[in-house]
Amino acid sequence: MTKEILLGDEAAALGAVHAGLSSGYSYPGTPASEIMEYLIRISGGGTKFTADWSVNEKTAFEEALGASYAGQRALVSMKHVGLNVAADPFMSAALTGANGGLLAIVADDPGMHSSQNEQDSRFYAQFAQIPCFEPANHQEAYDMAREAYDLSERWGVPVMLRMVTRLSHSRGGVVTREGRPKNPIRLGDRTCWTLLPINARSRFQRLLDLQPEFGRYADASPFNSLDLNPGDRRLGIIASGIGVNYVRENIEGSAAAPSVLKIGTYPIPEGLVRRLVAHVETVLVIEEGAPLIERSLKGLFGIPGKTLTGKLSGHLPLAGELSPESVRKALALPALERMSCPEFELAGRPPQLCVGCPHADTFRALNEALKGRSGATVFSDIGCYTLGWFPPFNAIDTCVCMGASIGMAKGASEAGVHPAVAVIGDSTFGHSGITALLSAASFKARMVVVILDNCTVAMTGGQPSFATGDRLLRIIEGVGVPRDRIRVITPLPKFHEENVRILAEEIDAPGLSVIVAVRECLEEARKKAKR
Repeated sequence: MTKEILLGDEAAALGAVHAGLSSGYSYPGTPASEIMEYLIRISGGGTKFTADWSVNEKTAFEEALGASYAGQRALVSMKHVGLNVAADPFMSAALTGANGGLLAIVADDPGMHSSQNEQDSRFYAQFAQIPCFEPANHQEAYDMAREAYDLSERWGVPVMLRMVTRLSHSRGGVVTREGRPKNPIRLGDRTCWTLLPINARSRFQRLLDLQPEFGRYADASPFNSLDLNPGDRRLGIIASGIGVNYVRENIEGSAAAPSVLKIGTYPIPEGLVRRLVAHVETVLVIEEGAPLIERSLKGLFGIPGKTLTGKLSGHLPLAGELSPESVRKALALPALERMSCPEFELAGRPPQLCVGCPHADTFRALNEALKGRSGATVFSDIGCYTLGWFPPFNAIDTCVCMGASIGMAKGASEAGVHPAVAVIGDSTFGHSGITALLSAASFKARMVVVILDNCTVAMTGGQPSFATGDRLLRIIEGVGVPRDRIRVITPLPKFHEENVRILAEEIDAPGLSVIVAVRECLEEARKKAKR
């Protein structure tokens, strides 16, 4: 055994490696990016195990699923909204099952530190009817990842490990254990991998038949524990994931500690919940994210004769992260004393593009080209360039999800909006913009697509882009955009007037135009120079 100081993301990744990982795949997205970055760093250049970035989360999941079918232990990691992209294979994999262990690590972002929503991935695990782990600390992230592979192979289903930002991006001590060897290649019964209706029906029934076994495991899991206070039946707490730490922090040393049920494994351990509810008068549910456990207990009519509190009752906030302070308030404990330091108040720092960012020069040119054109709408996408919404640029009007800009611009143009402009990065275009451009080209939509090619996935730390440079230009032409309607500009101040002219020409032209603004991310260029 050795002890290491690891990020939560790294702890989960190392647990997978020590479980005999053969293949790992991911698309970068905060707060999950560090999982694959760590795997790549310790993979020995791919000699110890495969660790690769993928073009998007759906592709990553399918690559991991293929490795699982070959009998290998595989991992796929992503942020919560990435699971939306991977939902198709994710849901179907619950039916085809896993051959080698298949672990999906999904990092949620309560509080939306770097995300467009606050969804809770536990609902996806519940929807797919597969087991889910939710670690409370770094040690559990490591241990649960190892355990997940054993369960995945025991039951032949994928397993989810749900992380959250506060755990993913903090560091803690982890006691590691000796790793096990990788599985040999072993192809199992391939008839279950083809989800024609005749097979899918029987596979779905198999999944349903496994549910009682999942429930029995949850009741006996070492990651779920019940501590009843026989002398005080007033309050019982159900706490999951990182919320467990906030409960412990507030009740430690208390003379009359409430009964506590800690949940780290799903489905919800029904037997343990029943024992707690029978023992106490009031149940307080503390969980990071949406009130999944609380809603399950509440149902339509609540628990007869008992009081149920939590997020739905207003005792905890429905939005944002939990904190020791919000949990303390829910426990009706007096607020802790705070020190006031008005002389150290920090000035507000709104997010902004880096000084010298090529996107800034593109937005300046685009704003000038659109000046005086009433009704002009710029549909943007997910990436550094989303910061173009802020002053001084005020250059974009939308940001919904990866790849949405092109489809929205097409729909708006067909509804009569002109000019309709889509702004998308090179990596986001490769992720999910290609199909929308194929549609726009097929219908000769009157719109302009501006692809910001800064040669990297800049917003998440400079991971490789799959659609950049000459390959990007070939892809654009390959989906049907005429070569003479593909323009390339260099976003630098000295080319500003020329860039404005090119943008204006394509805005006024009939049909579809694609303008590619090519200039390497400044931060990545500096890293290269330093190396």
